[in-house]
Amino acid sequence: MPHDISLISTIAAGLGLAMLFGYAATRLAMPPLVGYLLAGVLIGPSTPGFVADVALAGQLAEIGVMLLMFGVGLHFSLSDLMAVKRISVPGAIVQIAVATALGAATALYWGWRAGEALVFGLCLSVASTVVLLRALEDRGVLDSVNGRIAVGWLIVEDLAMVLVLVLLPPLSGLLGGEAASGAGNGMGMTLLITLAKVAAFIALMLIVGRRLFPR
Repeated sequence: MPHDISLISTIAAGLGLAMLFGYAATRLAMPPLVGYLLAGVLIGPSTPGFVADVALAGQLAEIGVMLLMFGVGLHFSLSDLMAVKRISVPGAIVQIAVATALGAATALYWGWRAGEALVFGLCLSVASTVVLLRALEDRGVLDSVNGRIAVGWLIVEDLAMVLVLVLLPPLSGLLGGEAASGAGNGMGMTLLITLAKVAAFIALMLIVGRRLFPR
């Protein structure tokens, strides 16, 4: 009877190579994430030899990101964000604005259109939450003052990018791209619906969640 072992082989090869390359990166005074990336490249479709199931690897990666963010949420609360808001909020906004401007200026110098340059700058303006959280955990500074400021900074960046992703479809026509389907409903309505969903989710977590799962 044939058996499908793609899940087992992907997990075994991924974890095994990640451990080896992560250890090697640590011995070379580099972050273990560098080794993890090299392990992924080695078993990916762009290199010869064993090729892991890309679809399964993507799903496993999503699970890993969810678990990592869940672990951060156990150590970080809304009160922690409010405690560092004087640094995180203006700092993240200024950093996004400056990085977006520099990236857009570079893209314009390359001859890109204004809309493409703006999107390129926005892509460069935010850091990887997963990578930085992992780096903070490895250094044991996630619960420190600087670590909480960094996490708050990342949260502000993520919230800003949520708004950007909401606004891009209705603005795609103005930015020189093809108008997204449903963009005719208007940017204001799209933003209003999204904010309503976010507010409902926050209310569900803060009000219902506290009653169902008390500490």
